[in-house]
Amino acid sequence: MAPTPTPTPLSAFPNDKTLQSKFVRDEDERPKVAYNQFSTDIPVISLSGIDDSEDRRSEICQKIVEACEDWGIFQVIDHGVDTSLISDMTRLARDYFAMSPEEKLRFDMSGGKKGGFIGEAVQDWREIVTYFSYPIRARDYSRWPDKPEGWKGVTEEYSEKLMGLACKLLEVLSEAMGLEKEALTKACVDMDQKVVVNYYPKCPQPDLTLGLKRHTDPGTITLLLQDKVGGLQATRDGGKTWITVQPVEGAFVVNLGDHGHFLSNGRFKNADHQAVVNSKYSRLSIATFQNPAPDAIVYPLKINEGEKSVMEEPITFAEM
Repeated sequence: MAPTPTPTPLSAFPNDKTLQSKFVRDEDERPKVAYNQFSTDIPVISLSGIDDSEDRRSEICQKIVEACEDWGIFQVIDHGVDTSLISDMTRLARDYFAMSPEEKLRFDMSGGKKGGFIGEAVQDWREIVTYFSYPIRARDYSRWPDKPEGWKGVTEEYSEKLMGLACKLLEVLSEAMGLEKEALTKACVDMDQKVVVNYYPKCPQPDLTLGLKRHTDPGTITLLLQDKVGGLQATRDGGKTWITVQPVEGAFVVNLGDHGHFLSNGRFKNADHQAVVNSKYSRLSIATFQNPAPDAIVYPLKINEGEKSVMEEPITFAEM
């Protein structure tokens, strides 16, 4: 069997004027809305005071529930994750992608490796570095970058804080379903966390391609930190119309995934989204995916009287 060819990072070709054919999307997949044509349809929700009083918690809960029923996506501010940690994580991510192709490819993820760098995914105009941070006992630090200096310590703390924030949000949704606070977290059995750092280089023909194709996340809940450039887009009508999510400094965009959608018996939407690119600016985003264990059972946690289950039978997350 021939060896797998080593991928070439997109950033190795900064002066290309046209796209290679593999990045050109079918016409119906191409962007319909510009990266910087921002919409305010996605709510920005402050978590300030969520643990201070029942009235304040109820108010925040109502806003989150409405967003999940409407879009499956919202933004949170006053979330308790320190701004200096966010700044450090962003700085290290930019420093990583600024390294030479040779340095980045030391952690090449091709060939089935779990974690590392992907520099040329077919059709997606992006580079990524990913690592698995939970369960802690399963961490493989050999697949975490050792550069830039400080990466391990900052990313460990970032992973911990975002796991805490995700669990806090799942508590709110559990309560909204009339269940105990920990119901959604317990349904994950032993929650898995994967961090994906996305770098979208400037693109010579952004109207022909996507940074990340249209999809829903398979897991429970995703927290996304994005820079000020813009490019995250969402749809709620099957892709007929799209909006570009307004970047908010220091905010996390919260997406519900397929697992969260099924556990709520379809009440909460799984966010249908994509990422677009542009020719003027590179873009950075950091997605933190909280997923159930592979053997976790996927089935609605509560089916109200008169409702039917959105699933025919229980399956495991691995089967889903």
